[in-house]
Amino acid sequence: DVQLQASGGGLVQPGGSLTLTCAASGFTFDDYAVGWFRQAPGKRREGVSCTRSSDNITYYSDSVKGRFTISRDNAKNTLDLQMNSLKPEDTAVYYCYANRLGWGQGTQVTVSS
Repeated sequence: DVQLQASGGGLVQPGGSLTLTCAASGFTFDDYAVGWFRQAPGKRREGVSCTRSSDNITYYSDSVKGRFTISRDNAKNTLDLQMNSLKPEDTAVYYCYANRLGWGQGTQVTVSS
């Protein structure tokens, strides 16, 4: 079974940092593009970032570009999202996904003073 388990969320003050980690299993991790999307209450799902091993292409949404960094460890089957300079509008449930395979349970990120 494909499993994607996100962790690392929490409550952080504006300007703070968090690192989310996704542990993947049940598929050949480095064969797939993987990434993160987020869902805030009352808002549309937003693709945040993704990365593909085959050609090392990385994508960031305009809303997080320059603040978030995605990285993958194909040996450990993990995907990280380093989030810096967090803003209240970054508050959402963050999900990791594997392209064409789905996504797992999310982790809540709350940015508030």
